Amino acid sequence: RRSCDVPSGVCVCVCVCVCVCVCVCVCVQTHSLMYTYTAFSKSVGLPGFYTFTAMGLLDDIIIDYYDSKSQKKVPKQDCMNKALPQPYWVEGTKARQAKQKWFKRNIKIMMARMKQNSSDIHVLQWRHGCEAEKQPGNSSLQFTRGIDMYSYDGKDFISFDATNKVWVASSVVAEQTKRKWDNEELIHYTISYLQNNCIQWLKSISDSELEDLSGTPPKVLMFAKNSKVKKNVVLTCLATGFLPKYIELKIKNEGRVLNGADRVVSTGPLPNGDDTFQRRDDIEIFRDDLATYTCEVSHSESNLHINSTWGKFDCFFPLFCALLPPCGHTVSLQLFTFRNCLMKCLQKFSVCCFFFMTAFLKNKMFTLLSLTW
Repeated sequence: RRSCDVPSGVCVCVCVCVCVCVCVCVCVQTHSLMYTYTAFSKSVGLPGFYTFTAMGLLDDIIIDYYDSKSQKKVPKQDCMNKALPQPYWVEGTKARQAKQKWFKRNIKIMMARMKQNSSDIHVLQWRHGCEAEKQPGNSSLQFTRGIDMYSYDGKDFISFDATNKVWVASSVVAEQTKRKWDNEELIHYTISYLQNNCIQWLKSISDSELEDLSGTPPKVLMFAKNSKVKKNVVLTCLATGFLPKYIELKIKNEGRVLNGADRVVSTGPLPNGDDTFQRRDDIEIFRDDLATYTCEVSHSESNLHINSTWGKFDCFFPLFCALLPPCGHTVSLQLFTFRNCLMKCLQKFSVCCFFFMTAFLKNKMFTLLSLTW
């Protein structure tokens, strides 16, 4: 998400009139509705892993869930339970149970086609949904992108290309499926679902109380820790607990934005356990680096903007450093801060001593010359 700066310009017309041109940038909200299905060829044998799971996500927030153990489609947000009647969840359960049978049947087909035995665990996944933009002051949603893709054993298998209206096979094995699915009826149904049905469903959910889930500001934590290299430390900027997941986080050195070329490592937006998101950026610097490092966080949905440094700490020497500008350093650990701050002051102290001794010797020399003269 980019901030909405309003650029302006002035154009003069043949020295007769002045025309002021103002361009307004409009912030566009992007919303998504996605469904993911995961099926294993047999039980994984680990807690929390089921042979079949399915979930719906609105703006990356889980809104409904189904697994092969409970055999029920249930709401994951209170507002979903209030907005949709009980018959919806009953019919949704039947649909998910039918999907579970479809996945079980097709995993067997895939294993036979690829000549795989049943001793290993195989996984078939399906992800489909839509993205749309909502203009400020207008509740209508404009379709921007549709997704319909399958993967097998963690690799892309086949996906739908809405622009060219064809299925795209990602492997030789998928060519057989492509030939079967590249028929006019299925392609028309897929396009209609992504561009119409999915968008209508997205609008109906977005207009419900789920709007209350958006615009949650992040908590920003800044700290430093020792690196594996003794002469280095790692500065960390962590933003957590925000919704939706779109956020800007920048680490700067004396105002310059740092990136991967400067050894900045970013996790990108990651989910928390409470349906919020987090992002963490790190940079490794020399322990005696005296530059100013800042972290800038912008979350447009919650109108939050933070620009902070790593623990400002001032120090001075009463006799000499008091006459100099106070020295500060941008780190978070006080001992680390004090050490670097002390080094800076010692540098200034040595300069003070140099000029003091020079002035003293010059004055002493002048006195001696005066006596001799």
